[in-house]
Amino acid sequence: MVPDTSSTRILVVGDVMLDRYWFGEVSRISPEAPVPVVKVERSEERPGGAANVARNCAALGARVVLLSVVGTDDAGRSLARLMGESGIECSLHEDAKLSTTVKLRVIARQQQLLRIDFENAPDHEVLEAKLADFDARLANCDVVILSDYGKGGLAHITEMIARARAAGKLVLVDPKGDDYVRYAGATLLTPNRSELRQVVGGWRDDAELEQKASRLRSELKLDALLVTRSEEGMTLFSADATAHVPAVAREVYDVSGAGDTVIATLAVMLGSGLPLPESMRQANLAAGVVVGKLGAATCTLDELKQIN
Repeated sequence: MVPDTSSTRILVVGDVMLDRYWFGEVSRISPEAPVPVVKVERSEERPGGAANVARNCAALGARVVLLSVVGTDDAGRSLARLMGESGIECSLHEDAKLSTTVKLRVIARQQQLLRIDFENAPDHEVLEAKLADFDARLANCDVVILSDYGKGGLAHITEMIARARAAGKLVLVDPKGDDYVRYAGATLLTPNRSELRQVVGGWRDDAELEQKASRLRSELKLDALLVTRSEEGMTLFSADATAHVPAVAREVYDVSGAGDTVIATLAVMLGSGLPLPESMRQANLAAGVVVGKLGAATCTLDELKQIN
């Protein structure tokens, strides 16, 4: 059952990016090199990274605040505009030395031909200002999502986790890299299968996976660890029990952004009073919706209700 999410308040902090799409047709190979020539017919911009997480929370009916760092550039202004159009309150700190992360994808006949990334790291002084803003906004949220894409926007994540937990808030983290010590004390981590392997190594079977996941959860003092396992579904490891839901059987069109939908749905459901196992079930259903869409997409509250 989908709860009432209208009063749920989510604070999303992390690395934002702008996803640009160039759509076109390929009818010939370039005479200059053995590559296809794409005649671009239309373009589109969508929020990516933590901005897509925030958009997913808003699509599920929650009240959302997004806190991040952008450059003083067109991409940063586009992100602010897109967030405003989605009804999301933004606190986007500007860094003149930073280029807002942009991921440009060239698509023809529903296939991605090329991706070009533009990015650099934010300035430390701007990140310090963001930490003060984080403190000011903590009291007015139910759940904190820390969306780490490894772009430098969460340099103070350990301090953020400690402050949020001290304030009695649920803290959900989408992790990156192999240093999970920085996430110690969070309520829940949501690594995917390959991300978890970077940290704990491989496993032969589900029993070994449970052993390694439980050890990691204990070492980091997490309430729970949710591992998204692609076609194998999702597995939740907590002190109480291990729970699993199979992947939703449907045509997979594009898996990009599915992890954003998972952590957003978990946050909104938990913030609305659902227990963790049921929140995982709803997150699994929502992920099944977005993989049937192109690019970083959302599952709306109505779509989630229809499949429950």
